[in-house]
Amino acid sequence: MLAEEIGIVAYAQTPCYRSYPDTEPSMLMGLVNQILEETGLDRHQIDFTIAGSSDYLSGSPFCFIANVDGFGAWPPVYESHVEMDGAWALFEAFVRLQMGDIDLAMVAGSGKSSPGTPREIFPLQTDPYVHAPIGLDPVSVAGLQASALLQAGKASERDFAEVVSRSRRDALSNPFAQVAKDVSVEDLLKEPYYASPLRKHDLPPISDGASVMLIARGKRARELCEKPVWIRGIDHRIESHHLGLRDLTDSPSVRIAARHLGLDPGSLDMAELCVRYSPEEIVLRQALELGDNTRINPSGGPLCGHPVMATGLTRVIELARRIRAGEAGRGLGHATSGPALQQNLLCILEGDS
Repeated sequence: MLAEEIGIVAYAQTPCYRSYPDTEPSMLMGLVNQILEETGLDRHQIDFTIAGSSDYLSGSPFCFIANVDGFGAWPPVYESHVEMDGAWALFEAFVRLQMGDIDLAMVAGSGKSSPGTPREIFPLQTDPYVHAPIGLDPVSVAGLQASALLQAGKASERDFAEVVSRSRRDALSNPFAQVAKDVSVEDLLKEPYYASPLRKHDLPPISDGASVMLIARGKRARELCEKPVWIRGIDHRIESHHLGLRDLTDSPSVRIAARHLGLDPGSLDMAELCVRYSPEEIVLRQALELGDNTRINPSGGPLCGHPVMATGLTRVIELARRIRAGEAGRGLGHATSGPALQQNLLCILEGDS
């Protein structure tokens, strides 16, 4: 049992930009101002601020220090940082609020992928002795995962195309999406291979963007918000960074996190999954044992906008928005990091009864 209920009070996100013309702090500042205006709070009333971002994605050291300006560095803020997606910042803020000495925490995730070349940057995530020197980038690893699924008979290329077709069609109703189009499975399958057996539409777009969320302990959450969305559980697990030691057609870390949370897949109306490459949805659905009763990625998901370091937190926000609107009563937000779903975070959300 949780020591204290933690509720999502407010949230804001930028559109997914192909190239944002200004800085990360400027993205964050607009979102923070939006949340403060919505809740009627002043900056000094925020007890704790934590952000997720990546210095090597930004291309210079200690970029996260500059991001503090986006929150308003004066009065002095009590802040922390994770070199991860903002979803992991949410995890730390959730644990911090459980300690009971503070009531409010602001969480952020931000990233700009446009200044660099992701296929050259992200091999730095892989094993530094074996994988990184050969430039084993995320797209190539996703191709290996797709091939493993095909060879194991767990998916077909049509399955990949169906994920993309549905995602892009759903994104038509999402004003924050970068890529949205009603395109048939047959038309997608006619496209040439990009990293066989993947086609370019099986990859996410290169995006810039940010997301910010305000969470609070139970009583304070109800004071600030008419309809808090409650975090009923959150957990994350990691697998070996040696790809040869993993079954790329399965995700034990997702299974373990789900079991630790006591997740009943039949209770989920909706799931926002961090599907960066279309085969990942197949793996996640099987690991989570999701059935047809659970709607997957009504926002379109990362295949329609992938602001690295904000993508996972955005999944939780997209889910919270739909729960608050009454489209779902209970749902799952998912974030991932590393190649081929190496590290996974699950967050169970529920509407206010």
